[in-house]
Amino acid sequence: MNGIGGPPPVPFVMLDSVTHRQETAMSALTVSQDPEQSWDDLVRFWEEMEWPEGSKVEIIEAIITVSPAPVSRHNVITERIQRRLYTAIPDDWGVFQTLAIAVPSRLGMLIPDLVVARVPECAETETHIPAALADLVVEVTSKSNARHDRVSKPPAYATAGIPLYLLIDRWASNGPTATLYGEPKGDVYRPLSTAKFGEAIRLPAPFDVVIDTGEFPVD
Repeated sequence: MNGIGGPPPVPFVMLDSVTHRQETAMSALTVSQDPEQSWDDLVRFWEEMEWPEGSKVEIIEAIITVSPAPVSRHNVITERIQRRLYTAIPDDWGVFQTLAIAVPSRLGMLIPDLVVARVPECAETETHIPAALADLVVEVTSKSNARHDRVSKPPAYATAGIPLYLLIDRWASNGPTATLYGEPKGDVYRPLSTAKFGEAIRLPAPFDVVIDTGEFPVD
């Protein structure tokens, strides 16, 4: 999968022995921990730290990333997809917006914009589930941290064996697109189909549902 470069380097500010990198008011914040820290320690820190209210806190390639709440157009796209998915899934499946999924082998604790998984399995844990329990993950890019969705997260999702990954890239260089990835092998997905905004994209079985990107707002 091809990605693009991230934002230009910005200065680091030391706060209480934790390194923070602040980009802009609507950008992600990264929190660097001891590089020798174990996965269990990293997860404990992620679980127990008091993070900004309303933010999305993930561990991406061993780095804790704090993202602000998404903007309204981002939320509209997520809601449109969620509405369609509910027409296609069994009653014991759920579509979750704030469910953390763990990929320890990639040092990742990720919170996709949408996760489809079995409800009984999700109810068994307090803070997260193994990523392998997910049947589909959906990410909608934000301008400040789209590289995570394009480059950093897909190898983790593929490694976990998540069958399908739907990337809604509002900031793609060739215009807003929706790309469906599948058939994970190792840490690599195969692109299955791509649609420009305004076109439809079909999710295969077990969903067999069409997502109409013409319903998505365009920035």
